[in-house]
Amino acid sequence: MAVKIRLKRMGSKKNPFYRIVVADSRKPRDGRFIEEIGYYNPLTEPKILRVDADKANSWIKNGAKPTDTVERLFKENAVYEATGNFDNTDVQKAKREEKMAAERKARAEREAELDRLDEEAKEKKAKEAEEAKAKAAAEAEAAEAEAEEAEGEEEVAEEAEAEEVAEEA
Repeated sequence: MAVKIRLKRMGSKKNPFYRIVVADSRKPRDGRFIEEIGYYNPLTEPKILRVDADKANSWIKNGAKPTDTVERLFKENAVYEATGNFDNTDVQKAKREEKMAAERKARAEREAELDRLDEEAKEKKAKEAEEAKAKAAAEAEAAEAEAEEAEGEEEVAEEAEAEEVAEEA
């Protein structure tokens, strides 16, 4: 049995809306169908397309062929990528874009905060390195002063020994 996903025309004269149905391709356009998976109203502003994307995708996986019009509607409204009951009106698209923009802004703010924290950490490490260098220099100066003092004491001790040797002689 050849199964198609197609539009079934409903509504009154010059005021159509469509149901998206899965039907045997040999049945009439508005005749018996297997399952209704959504609806489409082209007259509203914005146009309304509501499709159960899970059902549509499962029918397509099982071999149902969408008509050219239904294929175009599904592609325009990202039904193939969607899951669940999916409303793809322009309003919904705008809301999704708004949400994505907010997520991008939040991500940028987080990255800026992380960059600032990295800079602070680098500054802190540089400051600690400078303090360690200054401390090492101070310790070196103190050790040098102690060495000079020790040399001075040795010289005094040598002079005292020399004087004692001289007094003994």
